Amino acid sequence: MKVPEPHILVIFGASGDLTKRKLVPSLYDLYHQKLLPENFAIVGVGRTPLDNAAFRTKMREGMKEFSNFRDEDSCCADEFLNLLNYIAIDTSNVDDYGQLKEYLTAMDKEKKTNGNIIFYLSTPPQLYGPVSTYLGQHKLHKEKGGYWRRLIIEKPFGTDLKSALALNEEVQSVWKEKQIYRIDHYLGKETVQNLLVTRFANGIFEPLWNNRYIKSVEITSAEKLGIGSRGGYYDHSGALRDMLQNHLLQLVGLTAMEPPARLNSDAIRNETVKVLQSLRPLTQEDLHENVIRGQYTGSMIDGQMVNGYQDEKGVAKGSRTPTYVAMKFYIDNWRWGGVPFYIRTGKRLPTRVSEIVINFKATPHQLFRDLQDEQKHHNQLIIRIQPDEGLLMKFGMKTPGAGFQAQNVNMDFHYSELANTYIPTSYERLLLDCMLGDSTLYARADAVEASWEFVNPVLEAWEKDSNIPLHGYPAGTWGPQVAEDLFDEGHSWRKPCKNLVGDGEYCEL
Repeated sequence: MKVPEPHILVIFGASGDLTKRKLVPSLYDLYHQKLLPENFAIVGVGRTPLDNAAFRTKMREGMKEFSNFRDEDSCCADEFLNLLNYIAIDTSNVDDYGQLKEYLTAMDKEKKTNGNIIFYLSTPPQLYGPVSTYLGQHKLHKEKGGYWRRLIIEKPFGTDLKSALALNEEVQSVWKEKQIYRIDHYLGKETVQNLLVTRFANGIFEPLWNNRYIKSVEITSAEKLGIGSRGGYYDHSGALRDMLQNHLLQLVGLTAMEPPARLNSDAIRNETVKVLQSLRPLTQEDLHENVIRGQYTGSMIDGQMVNGYQDEKGVAKGSRTPTYVAMKFYIDNWRWGGVPFYIRTGKRLPTRVSEIVINFKATPHQLFRDLQDEQKHHNQLIIRIQPDEGLLMKFGMKTPGAGFQAQNVNMDFHYSELANTYIPTSYERLLLDCMLGDSTLYARADAVEASWEFVNPVLEAWEKDSNIPLHGYPAGTWGPQVAEDLFDEGHSWRKPCKNLVGDGEYCEL
């Protein structure tokens, strides 16, 4: 694999949890695989007063617990930790960025990184605009003499359409769009990327990938856990902002996109944006009937009582923040006209799972009634994103013996079967892509705006219309029962288990 050019990676919010749990462990894994340049440095920036030694000690703990190569006592780990540096500044004070500029200039000269810098904003969202602006005021965004500067911004990118438009305008007033990398770690997952290969490298799928043969598409992202210690954040976000607007709609874009003209960043992102811009706007009727919100209530799980959302730490009394959202909608283009898309996400569901389900239409003439009665949509392609990553195809086969009784069978592939193949984490993949200047798996401004434009009417309706119910659902169940009403008669949500194969044989319910 190609090794990036020399550069400095600057992480704002370096004393925070994301840096310790995700960023530095992922960077260490890249270093362990010799995928980082020889001339390279990491500079942590934060308000917490730390020296290099204290910062490295804290990051060593993260490497030990969260990296894939946990040889923290080896020479490799010590060599990597020597690349870590820290500078404390007030990130809300524009004058302190002059100190940072001097520090980076000296570091660039020492490490011979040729002026190339990536700035990673792992800060509270309210600082995205000011930090990007203050960097610009000190000319730290300028590209000249052949070197480059890049800006990675964590989600959430805005809290509604208005704030997303304002943030895009603020950041783009300083940085060029080609310099901006809006990260969505879901797009870094190996199985998400394999969706493109499954579709466009196999002649058996692409001819069927349209409204002539597909009855519906389901996308699920379920979490077994509740909100934990994130009550303060989550109560101002909820399932729609936290998961559906970004992760799930990005998956919709990749599932429904047209074949790109070329396998490059602009071509792929052009096609996903077209999908998001083709989403049929939700009507007032849709907002009441085709969008379901829920909130988990206290329940017994595995013999233990778990709190309802209202009793979680940091949640406001009487909060109406949804922890579950399910939605039915359509994509108005020639490929998908008339095909319903169903997406759902929630906390405190039976298991942690993310998957895409392609439900194919039944045969025009149903010769084998037993099979049709056994399962209403027997032909399915399940693309499992996590866990037990892989693909599952469901189709009908003859039951051994006399007659023509039919039954459903599975044909499956698991990524775990690829022995001796290392599967990088999503942050590994995305960090390396940015270092290489590949923005394919990063969200572009128009995609962010299109997804917010689609969900914004939902946010407004929930805020203004008290007649739209917030359904309770017991923790450990698949959400409000009314979510089943989104489907036509004879169809329902697939209820996946932790294991990709073995429906009905093992489930955490």
